[in-house]
Amino acid sequence: MRFSSLHLDSKISASHAKAHPNADPVVVPIYHSSTYRFKTMDLYHEPNHGSNHVYRRCGNPTTENVEVIINEIEGGAGSLVYGSGLAAISAVFLEFLSAGAHLICMSPIYSGTFSFITETLTKFGVEVTFLEVEKEENFAKSVENSIRPNTKLIYFETIANPTMAVPDVLGTLEVAKKHKIPTAIDATFASPINIQPLKLGADVSIHSCSKYIGGHSDVIAGVVTVANYEHWKNLKLQQFTTGSSLSPFDASLVARGLKTLALRVDRISENAQKTAEFLESHPKVTRVFYPGLPSHPQHKYAKQVMKQFSGMIAFDVGTAENAIKLVEVIVLNRAHIPKLTVLLVIFQTVKLITHAVSLGGTESLIEHPLTMTHGKEEIRDERRPDVAPGLLRFSVGLENVSDIIGDLRDALDNL
Repeated sequence: MRFSSLHLDSKISASHAKAHPNADPVVVPIYHSSTYRFKTMDLYHEPNHGSNHVYRRCGNPTTENVEVIINEIEGGAGSLVYGSGLAAISAVFLEFLSAGAHLICMSPIYSGTFSFITETLTKFGVEVTFLEVEKEENFAKSVENSIRPNTKLIYFETIANPTMAVPDVLGTLEVAKKHKIPTAIDATFASPINIQPLKLGADVSIHSCSKYIGGHSDVIAGVVTVANYEHWKNLKLQQFTTGSSLSPFDASLVARGLKTLALRVDRISENAQKTAEFLESHPKVTRVFYPGLPSHPQHKYAKQVMKQFSGMIAFDVGTAENAIKLVEVIVLNRAHIPKLTVLLVIFQTVKLITHAVSLGGTESLIEHPLTMTHGKEEIRDERRPDVAPGLLRFSVGLENVSDIIGDLRDALDNL
């Protein structure tokens, strides 16, 4: 066996050892160094690869690899990765808004975004107008009617969390361009495979990398991609001063997820379409909200901008009691079963689908928004959007679609 020349008796200090010059890893390594060496002061002052790679908070080769890949997919001027999706969202708000500014925001939206707006931005004098997609006959027109002289940003999601409502993306972008107001779109639910907001005319595209991009329910991260290089430079400076950059360890997981993103999203989108069609046909489901169904109220808007309709479904089973019953796994108490009894009786409402928050992973996840993500405990502001008591949010996974449907059928039959 061949060993490195670095042994205990080596004259080379272990603290100064370097990788073999012929090593050329297929996978970008995890650069977990907190600081970097420079041969000359000129190298230190070079843009990007010089000045950014000074200290890990300023820049890191592992995280930069992810930024380059995502920027290529999005077609932007630059991307920045953050420690969470919400960190990415808040960075955009802090870049475009200040005291006295007005924000136009779609509703409903991710509860973390809503809380940041109502709990933090308003504290610093930012005004906000929420527009409920489902209640607006013409969302783009409502946006235009809400514009004020101090409106500095229009913010919306491609697919609303948790109701799956879809705004008129093209119409809203047209209004924004007409009035020269920047637009930021959270495209997490759609994934960058199904929609690239910047190519449609948006100024900022945001994703929680914890979801489809990471894809394995094992990383928390976010990304912002911008159409204008000046915005990238401003966000980069802000990231440097706030310390919100992603760790290289988490960046490596995001990079791994990106390699299979297209394959996963294609399979998940296909599964979701078939699952939504099944749910729509079931007598115990009162409403199904999936952008790929012709019955979806904004189906025409989804078709205009999405390649596929991703893996997020919302469906209503009438009451909160029914919704909670459906997602809970009930295990009969076997404490009194004799030890010699081989028979073990277990009754489950769902066998394959996991009852948990989050979305976009390889496994199917289901949750009750009113209890878990969008209720009074999660959103304290009274302006929180109405969420139907019986609504369930379902993130379709990679499992065999027959198994997914079979699991849902069993659960619904037990209601």
